[in-house]
Amino acid sequence: MKFTFVTLFPNLIEPYFQDSILKRAVDSKFISYEFHNPRDYTTNKHLKVDKQMVGGGAGMLMTCQPLFDCLDKIKEENEDAYIVFPLAAAKPFKQNDAKRLAKKQNVVFVSGRYEGIDERVIEKYANEVFSIGEFILTGGELASLTMADAISRNVDGVLGNSDSLVMESYENNLLEAPSFTKPEKFEDLSVIKEFLKGNHSKIHDLKYDLATCKTRYFRPGLVTNKNSK
Repeated sequence: MKFTFVTLFPNLIEPYFQDSILKRAVDSKFISYEFHNPRDYTTNKHLKVDKQMVGGGAGMLMTCQPLFDCLDKIKEENEDAYIVFPLAAAKPFKQNDAKRLAKKQNVVFVSGRYEGIDERVIEKYANEVFSIGEFILTGGELASLTMADAISRNVDGVLGNSDSLVMESYENNLLEAPSFTKPEKFEDLSVIKEFLKGNHSKIHDLKYDLATCKTRYFRPGLVTNKNSK
């Protein structure tokens, strides 16, 4: 699959694809990525892509023309491009969204800057809008990259061992159970003894119970949602 990033600052995103799992995924052609900079599409002679908000308000907004022309070009090249806007005023991005979007051919992330994007751009082009949390970022690049990372992990072939996905947090509406490595004891802190006995059935059951306890403590809403299904 391909990720397309519409951003004024490609250099904030590209280094993340130059190391580790995502670099291997790119090298192996499981995923690819490209950038479109709205400044390359503006008709403003000073290459401006922002204007003051109508009706007043602090700060500037990204304007329609550069983004309309940019997104039209992307859709012209691939009519199946699926356009996503990371926004504070949007539904939460969740693991099920990452799994679902991993089946798309081309996901386009439009990263806002300044005080955001003219709403008409979102109304015309957005297939979906997502928030990654109840906080405000300087721009949409980190949110776009966060979603791209989560989606990439669910693309076939990206993870060397697909079993890595099975026991992760948010599978089955549970947070991941505690995990340990050797040595069995370090600075008077010990591994849970049951994990050392080799009974995989009991270990599985214990991990499920621990995951449930952790979820009830940190994210009780997940357990409530699970029980209501």
